[in-house]
Amino acid sequence: MSLLSLALIGAGVALIASFFFGTGLLGNVGGVDGERSEVGDFNVPVLDESTGPKPETPEGPEDKTLTVDIPKMEVAEAAVPDAKGDDEAKLKDYLGIHLQGTGFPWQQGANVYIAGHRLGYPNTDSFLAFWDLDVLENGDEITITDADGKEYKYVVFKEVVVEPTDLEVTRPVPGKDVLTLQTCTLPDYSQRLIVQAEKVS
Repeated sequence: MSLLSLALIGAGVALIASFFFGTGLLGNVGGVDGERSEVGDFNVPVLDESTGPKPETPEGPEDKTLTVDIPKMEVAEAAVPDAKGDDEAKLKDYLGIHLQGTGFPWQQGANVYIAGHRLGYPNTDSFLAFWDLDVLENGDEITITDADGKEYKYVVFKEVVVEPTDLEVTRPVPGKDVLTLQTCTLPDYSQRLIVQAEKVS
């Protein structure tokens, strides 16, 4: 076995140990707006309702909970509530959250922004929710279903890494109806991994 293989195995063991036994090896994950905070928190933007993106109506279902299907990530019928970026209870108990203040799939010109944990909490729906978000490639399909049962199909067209202070990724994309998925980068959770998909039906 080569030295490189041993080093990679050691790094993997350190990552797993730091997750299950504390944060001494890697530090804490990034907090809201990039501040360091407790284990489990990560840098989901918190939008100011007065300046956040405002897609056009219609209003859609009264219940704003979305259901997400991402076949390539083996995510099926995962409930995603509408919540603020600092709502750690919902970030812990669900696959992710629909970021309050961003668009919904029934709105034209919307950027539907969903954030989820990379590691999350064991024995909850957040555990490893977006661990493999980076496997998505251009052309992969994602389905969002609203509370009335209407489906919206999206196709991945972009992956990018941004700083926690970059709020541009929460805004509508001119000429497109998009879905944005966010999680943290590895190994230090210091940036955001962003995957965007365009609505096709």
